[in-house]
Order: sequence, then C-alpha cells, then structure tokens
Amino acid sequence: MTSPAYQVLDPSTGEVAETFPHATDAEVEGALAAAQTAYTSWKAVPMAERAVVVKRIAALFEERKDELAAIATQEMGKPLSEGVEEAEFCQAIFDYFATEGPTLAADQPIKTFSGGSAVIQRLPIGVLLGIMPWNFPFYQIARFAAPNLMLGNTIVLKHAESVPRSALAVEQIMKDAGLPEGAYVNVFASYDQVETIIADPRVQGVSLTGSERAGAVVAALAGKNLKKCVLELGGSDPMVVLDADDLDSVVSDAWDFRTYNTGQACNSNKRMIVRSEVYADFVEKIVAKAKAVEEFSPLSSRRAAEALDAQVQDAVAKGATLHAGGVLGEAPAAYYSPAVLTGVTPEMRAFREELFGPVAVVYEVASDEEALALANDTTYGLGGSVISKDEARARALAEQLEVGMANVNSTAGEGAEIPFGGVKRSGFGRELGPLGMDEFVNKRMFYVAD
Repeated sequence: MTSPAYQVLDPSTGEVAETFPHATDAEVEGALAAAQTAYTSWKAVPMAERAVVVKRIAALFEERKDELAAIATQEMGKPLSEGVEEAEFCQAIFDYFATEGPTLAADQPIKTFSGGSAVIQRLPIGVLLGIMPWNFPFYQIARFAAPNLMLGNTIVLKHAESVPRSALAVEQIMKDAGLPEGAYVNVFASYDQVETIIADPRVQGVSLTGSERAGAVVAALAGKNLKKCVLELGGSDPMVVLDADDLDSVVSDAWDFRTYNTGQACNSNKRMIVRSEVYADFVEKIVAKAKAVEEFSPLSSRRAAEALDAQVQDAVAKGATLHAGGVLGEAPAAYYSPAVLTGVTPEMRAFREELFGPVAVVYEVASDEEALALANDTTYGLGGSVISKDEARARALAEQLEVGMANVNSTAGEGAEIPFGGVKRSGFGRELGPLGMDEFVNKRMFYVAD
C-alpha cells in the first residue's frame, strides 16, 4: 500500500500549502544509527542533568505556544485558543516529569525472606519508536517523549502525514533545548519504512496513538519482533447523567467536552446516557447549545467530515432524530456543523462506531442498571463518567465501568499527573502520571547477598 504524502492541507480551504518528501531509506538508517549512538551517552547522563534539559523543553513549549497554535490551526483546523492550551499542557507535562521523574524512577526496595537485600531498579531500555496522530499534534508527543527522555531512552518519531510542520516544530524544540544529536529525531517514514524500523534490533519498543486498525497492525509487527508496545486507540466513552442540582452546568460541561477539538478527542463523551427524569430537559438544553453555535472550526480533513456525515445520515435513515446541526459544508473544505442525535439504536452505525467529530448522541434510560448496561455495551474501554448529586450513587456506578479511566462528577480527570489509557479495543498501556514512566523501562531486580 502506498503511503500518503506528508503535506500541509488547510482543512478550512482544502488547499495544499506545502508537501514534504518521504524519508529515504538512507535517512531512516541515519535516524536509527543516531538514536542508538545517542542512547549510549544519554542513558549515562545523571537523571538530575537530564531533568535540566527536559525543563528547557517545557520552557520552549511555553515560549513558542502562539507559533505552535498557528501551525496546528493550519494543518488540522484546531481552534487557535485550543492550540495555545495544548502547548501549555505540553509545558506542564515536561515540567512534571522533570520534577517528579527522579522520585518516580527511584529504586524500590522489596521485602526478602532469605537474607540479603533487593531493590527494583527502573532503567532505560534503548531506542523507541513513537507513531503519533494528528488530533493533538504536540500533546501526544509530549506524553510519550517526556517520561522516556527522563528515563534515558531515545526517540524516533513518526508523525501523522497531515501535520509535518508540527512534527518539525517539536523536533526543533528538542534540538534548541539541548538534547544530544539523535536523542530525538523526526522521520517522515512510509508504511514500509515503519515496518522496517519496528523490526530493527536497535529499536526496543513502539508507542502508537491512533485507530484500531493501525493499532492491530503495529501490535502484530511488535509481537512478531518481540518488542514491547503501548497502544492508545479509539473510544466511545459514556457520560452517565443520573440527576443534577444544576442541569444547566452539567449540560454546559457535556457540550464543551464533546465539542472540544471539534469533537476529535479519543476520550470525549461520545455517548451521553441520561436518566428519564432529566432526559427531556437535558436534550432541550443541549439542542439549544448546538443551535446557538454560529462559528465553528473545520474537521481535520474533508474525508473526515464526509465519514462523519455518512454515520449520521445512516442513523437518520434508520429512524434516529437529528435535532440540530449535522450539515456537511461545501467541498473541498471540511466543515460539519455541531449536531445532536437521539433515538440511536443497535442497528445503526452510530451505536457501535466511534463518531470522531462534534456530534452529541443522547440516550434515555429508565434505571441506573440500564445506564450501566448501556455504558458497558461497547467494544471500547477508554474512559467514562457518572454525574449525580448523590456522590455515593455515582461512585457505585462508576466503580462498575469497564474503562481505563473512571470519573465521578467530572467529564474527565486530566493533568500531567493523571494516567491516561484504556482497556478492551481502546488499547493497553498507560501514559502520563506515575504509570507513564513504568512502560518502556527495565524493571531490573538488583539483589545483594549478606
């Protein structure tokens, strides 16, 4: 299969602004060789000194946040203010691991029953391949790169074909911060070259954020070559609303979270499951939110907008109600007006498939038990939330969610210190927080006899 070109295609106009050639095989080999050479020296640098460089990376994300935001807006349509927020989040992530990394990676004494002493050490393992998506072109890199650079691993980064300027901007930050040559290297690799990189004995692990299909391919390649992998894939996260003292606030949070990044976030509340007692009011209020939207950003590509429209039209054709929005703009731009759907049933694509765009799907349930059954009736298991004025009731239901991230009275707990990841077909492994430094690491047992 031929890989798509690396190009800057403005989704607001459909125009191609710049195209970048695929890496040559010689450039891929050069990247791997440089990363391996850098690893031998970078791992020997004391963690406190690595932290100084990682702190500088954080500072540069803050310093260049406006420039980075402008790049993301042109490449994938991200609202400018959200691009600034994303760069600021990157700063927080690099700062977190620079500050907390030495403690998180410290030797862990374990109890022994045969004399002597034993500790678990957390050591780097080598060169890692990161395969990153377009929807958060800086944040996705940060949460992979920050803990691994602190550990002493080195990184070869293959970004999405639609965000090459974002990829180059991050690589420049790494260089300007003082990382050794080769410790972080960007490659505009083709699909075939990605397979070659994963198979290369110098590469010790691969992290992918992307689709189920891409995850299955990468996991198979990693398994074939006996490489550790971390996969963060799709999601169809439930937001269960049992009741509310302030329904306006709940609806506002639900709408804002669903439409953040133009609805293109893996862990957004793609299924809003609402108790009958508040369902009608909830729908009325969220439809009003959708109808009040006058300006909105494009999706990442025309293809994405058309795919979302096909899912919505399939639902409507089979009996679902489209209350607002759902209008596909004229080609070649990628605009799709924020929408609200109800009446989605299992024979519709929208019931099983992830809707990666600004479409709020609201379901009505008559009991907490029905809410839980619907929340777990999915092949995905990324995140989920339960909202209620009775915290104990919300906690009891949230405890039973089959997800990697369960939230009570919050759409999502987020922060550099909060682990991120899922179960089932949402992938495996964790990023961010204490668990973010526990993936690509040699948990070496070190025993000293009496």
